Amino acid sequence: MRHLDVDICIIGGGSAGLSVAAGAAQLGARTVLFERRKMGGECLNYGCVPSKALIASARSAEAVRSAPGFGVKADLAGIDFAAAVDRVDRVIATIAPHDSEERFESLGVTVLRSNATFTGPDTVEGDGVTVKARRFVIATGSNPAAPPIDGLDTVPYLTNETIFANRTLPEHLLVVGGGPIGVVMAQAHRRLGARVTVAEADRIMAKEDPELTAVIRDRLIAEGIDILEGARVKRFQMSGETIAATIDADGERDLTVSHVLVAAGRKPQIDGLGLEAAGVDHTRAGITVDSRLRTSNRRIFAIGDISGGPQFTHVAGYQAGIVIRNALFRLPAKVDYRALPWVTFTDPELARVGLLEAEAREQFGSSVEALTVPFGKIDRAIAEGRTDGLIKLVLGKRGRILGASIVGDHAGELIHLWALAMGQKLGAKAVAGMIAPYPTMGEISKRVAGEYYAKKLFSPWPRRIVRFLGRFG
Repeated sequence: MRHLDVDICIIGGGSAGLSVAAGAAQLGARTVLFERRKMGGECLNYGCVPSKALIASARSAEAVRSAPGFGVKADLAGIDFAAAVDRVDRVIATIAPHDSEERFESLGVTVLRSNATFTGPDTVEGDGVTVKARRFVIATGSNPAAPPIDGLDTVPYLTNETIFANRTLPEHLLVVGGGPIGVVMAQAHRRLGARVTVAEADRIMAKEDPELTAVIRDRLIAEGIDILEGARVKRFQMSGETIAATIDADGERDLTVSHVLVAAGRKPQIDGLGLEAAGVDHTRAGITVDSRLRTSNRRIFAIGDISGGPQFTHVAGYQAGIVIRNALFRLPAKVDYRALPWVTFTDPELARVGLLEAEAREQFGSSVEALTVPFGKIDRAIAEGRTDGLIKLVLGKRGRILGASIVGDHAGELIHLWALAMGQKLGAKAVAGMIAPYPTMGEISKRVAGEYYAKKLFSPWPRRIVRFLGRFG
């Protein structure tokens, strides 16, 4: 048995774990990283990177379809779905060296390619190695959850971990779940030529503002996707070479499909970690942490999906910084998600930061004001034929920014300004006073902030002041 005594030991080589490992090693800490599967974890191999690569291919196909509307004669002769998936693999391979074992070894990290199990409050074992560390970070992420549907285990179904290995264009893809993963993959596959049905027990993208998700729903339907909301898949069974699904949506209906994608939530990867031996409390949602991301064992931190918080790659990176400050510098840094932005990469995109209108009204009552501006009022959007969408700004007293949501072209880029404004505690006045270049999509942010002050500026009192001052020449 090999023994290592280090400053920090990280379990999990995904976005969260790699961020801690890179920072700790470059700060001179003796660092060990356990990873039993692929370096880069979910984001690189099964999530952010491959999905955006497939979306890019789908967007290219849609651009050809819509080209005649811009005066460009084009013919979509065909789509090579396997070639699109091959491109996904090339994109992953291009980015992979940044997350590779070789790079982290070069930074001074000892990388152990095995499971890791706690055998005590300050010791883990894996593949013949015992590691004792001053601090531990659990960053094992999450797995796709399988909903309790009769017969699901009897049919071949896809998850985000397997769909990017599929090189056969689905004749008819049934997506179980209308959250971000479900709607994004539904639109990408539809644009690449598949027939697609989405079955969602609630409404699609239920965590977002319904006024904005309506724009996404209308686009998906216009592109030929069958959206079933308030629908529960009751059972699956094989029917020859196809899959028969029974769906309860205002009455039972049978659907025969070629492929099924299950995108109905995720579960934390806690099996085999030996959390009991480490004295780490956990629930079905993940490992319990405090605002400093410490577990019930104060020498052990948990970050990323495993910690039960927001499940985004950029959150994992942010949490890594919090852990480094706590674990290495002994500073009492705490997480603050009030200015956390996120994006759903449909077309048009949907992005948000802070509170939704309904959430703000529940917390702050009648002082809340919500302002909207449609993309159709922005000259650049009109020129590019991308007028589907709107921005909604939620303000409190004296123009305090409580939240912003955007659905439209480049919404993921446009939300940056509002995340910065909220993070720096700037009010709507700062954005309204910004000089925005013309013509750009970003003008919409200045426009919506200006709406708040326009009502005050053009009210009767300023007019009276102007008339009064006019008397003096």
